[in-house]
Amino acid sequence: MRFFFLFIIFPFFSPAQNISVQINKAETEADQLNKKRDSLLLKIEDLKFQKLHEDLEKTGLPKLNPGEEVVYHLAYALVYAEPYEQAKWVAHIILPDVVRGNEGRSNDFRPDAKIKTGSATEADYFLRIYQPDSTFKYDAFGYDRGHLAPSADFRYSKKALSESYLYSNMSPQVAQLNRGRWAELEDAIRQYVVRNNTQLYVVAGGVLKPGLKKIERGINKVSIPEQYFKVVLDLTNQRAIGFLMPNKECEYPVLAYACTIDSVETVTGIDFFTSLPDELENKLEASFDSNKWVGERELGDALPLKADSLPRNTFNTVQARYYMGKNENIKVCGTVVSTKLSSKGNIFINLDKKFPNQIFSISIFKDNVANFSYQPEKYLAGKTICVTGKIANFNGVPSVSITDEKSIEILHEEE
Repeated sequence: MRFFFLFIIFPFFSPAQNISVQINKAETEADQLNKKRDSLLLKIEDLKFQKLHEDLEKTGLPKLNPGEEVVYHLAYALVYAEPYEQAKWVAHIILPDVVRGNEGRSNDFRPDAKIKTGSATEADYFLRIYQPDSTFKYDAFGYDRGHLAPSADFRYSKKALSESYLYSNMSPQVAQLNRGRWAELEDAIRQYVVRNNTQLYVVAGGVLKPGLKKIERGINKVSIPEQYFKVVLDLTNQRAIGFLMPNKECEYPVLAYACTIDSVETVTGIDFFTSLPDELENKLEASFDSNKWVGERELGDALPLKADSLPRNTFNTVQARYYMGKNENIKVCGTVVSTKLSSKGNIFINLDKKFPNQIFSISIFKDNVANFSYQPEKYLAGKTICVTGKIANFNGVPSVSITDEKSIEILHEEE
């Protein structure tokens, strides 16, 4: 018997070679998908910028005066005031995207090429002097380059964040304001966006007027505003609020500088949100509700009493810190916003701001509780009171320890 064998020759691949081919193919497909994804993300970003411009033009821009021209950047718009070498106002929108943004500070400060007359520049704020050892010596003129539209509001976009460092978006602020209450205000507004998942219309600037001092050492002689403003509109929930802060260290909590937008318009001469229906504009700009703009942690806090409303030799909770450790009896007044009876029987009372953000505290230790005809932690809650005693420094917070109810004067009950 004969056997015939048919030999068919196939290309020979080892299992390892076959897997390598599959890996290369998959990597190529993944690379193509990544490129497509990046392209789509850029397209989405561009579309969002277009939407921002539409919304700003429709709702967010103040009324223009004759001769004023709006300068648009990716995520904000401004009108430049050449005589003052800074923006008259900067308008932008804070998007809910800020929650997911992770871009960090770029610090790429630079002049704004879109300002036809030329914007301010680095040499308006400080000199950078080259040293023989190839380092730089900095000669500052005493003011921070304060953002009007804060960079952190654009952390969802590297390009938009970078544009926030244009000098047309800067104004000379003292460091205590820029790094203090102004920064706290910016953060509080972002937190509102996070809590409410809505976009906010924001307009900010220095209060510009004739006669302002200038940074004389700078090449463009930038004017130094005495006050800064910020107005905020939540169109979705129909809420609005304004803020006016002096260009100095602000001792009071942020909400102490809150006001109506009408008040800001009176000070600045700028007409905000004119595209709204007249009835709605008038309603929103004439009043505000502070509690709508604060987080849960701040709910129930009270504004410190106005210093000029208090009797002579009587102080509010902000002024109390100047008397820490001076070993003299003074009278401090404020609203009881939180109390606590500790497990050891001690009573702690906070005026105007609750723990852990307290700005003035009263302590009644267990051995002295019997000297009160009432339960202080319950009876005093919500009342506006004055307390007399020596002010101690307790971890940076002014505090007074009292032994009996004679140290307490009740001004009025909670309404």
